[in-house]
Amino acid sequence: MSRTVTLPDRVYERLEAVARDRGLESVEQLLEQWPLHSVEPSPLSEEELRQRQELVDEIDAIREDALAACGVMRDSVELIREDRER
Repeated sequence: MSRTVTLPDRVYERLEAVARDRGLESVEQLLEQWPLHSVEPSPLSEEELRQRQELVDEIDAIREDALAACGVMRDSVELIREDRER
């Protein structure tokens, strides 16, 4: 019995990459082996890594700005405990 499944292009491309990485000729071969092996995501592209690094840099800059403007702030857990004790 055979069935047809519609997948988004990016999903199929990832499956193709995994199949190639495992030395298989097709996604079909990968899916036939699927119960025997887990399907691992392909590594991040250079563009995805660059975007993530930019986001981390942005977060670090915001943290530095907040530290410069407000100084070191107390742990919020202690502030919540104080509010509950009132």
